[in-house]
Amino acid sequence: MNLVQALQRQAVACEDLGSPMYADLLRRLVDDYELGGSSTKVLAGFESLPPDAALGLRLLGAVHRLVLSGAAPELAAFYPSVGGEWDPVLGWEAFDQVLLARGPELRNLLTQAPQTNEVGRSTALYGGLLRLAEVVPLPVRLFEIGASGGLNLRADHFRYNLADGTSYGPAESPVVLEDAWSGREITPAAVHIAERVGSDISPVNPLSEDGALTLTSYVWPDMTARLERLRGALEVARKVPADVRREDALSFLRNLELAEGHVTVIWHSVMWQYLAPEDQAAADKLINALGAKATPATPLAHLCLEPMRRTPDAEPEFLVVLQTWPGGVPRILGTADPHGLPAHWE
Repeated sequence: MNLVQALQRQAVACEDLGSPMYADLLRRLVDDYELGGSSTKVLAGFESLPPDAALGLRLLGAVHRLVLSGAAPELAAFYPSVGGEWDPVLGWEAFDQVLLARGPELRNLLTQAPQTNEVGRSTALYGGLLRLAEVVPLPVRLFEIGASGGLNLRADHFRYNLADGTSYGPAESPVVLEDAWSGREITPAAVHIAERVGSDISPVNPLSEDGALTLTSYVWPDMTARLERLRGALEVARKVPADVRREDALSFLRNLELAEGHVTVIWHSVMWQYLAPEDQAAADKLINALGAKATPATPLAHLCLEPMRRTPDAEPEFLVVLQTWPGGVPRILGTADPHGLPAHWE
């Protein structure tokens, strides 16, 4: 797949996921690139990146960063994230001017892979944790691989509202997830998270100004509900500590141990695809080896939201899957949107 095809596919994905602004921008980028416009100089040398490097989103995130920081005031009027409104014609003209004027700066930012610490995915993860508490009512040691800024490690401090008026989580939380889930009823449970640790090959510090700007820049500007959730989660992060380490998934998993009287939970969301196939196999082997050591007093759980197939011939779905040891039999808890919200329990 060449760069133009990758941009076109990303445009479709943005449209399907609810960002008409980014869908429009990506299609205009394709036209500009094919005509040899300003984008060709900015993207020169990066065209050989694989499709999963998301070069289009890297560029859009880099420009969004300039807008958020006040460095591109000519674009602010068109970005809903700072109170503007997208205009396909005038917005593109202003975007094109930023490409022309800020090319070297944007090229430096293209080396950063998108870091989308999607708070909406806590809906699937925390709901799965409540389902786990139904069968393993022990304090939780929570370990996340691909944690980014570690915002989802604070999932128990978010508010989950259901359509029937039921709510889970603290009423005063600045993160409110409306219509969080449907389907099978979840028994309310007090989940005590005793430890919050994550790993990422390039972690982002959500407590720093630069880290908060990085995370915000990769949220699509016209998806204001996602931006509101992220900003609330940054506020929660300032009050609830979590340890996110610069460590790859395999190294992180090798060092995990079980603990008496606690359930050790390994969780992750929409990151498995970024591991090489051999690393996926190695990670599975490490998790299963740790599970083989589990006892009723030192249980292990593996909880994830990832695109998977129910059967080899089935279409991929974003499935919430829970596997617990002793036992080790995985079960599908439900499905969720790629951004996590809403989830449906089976």
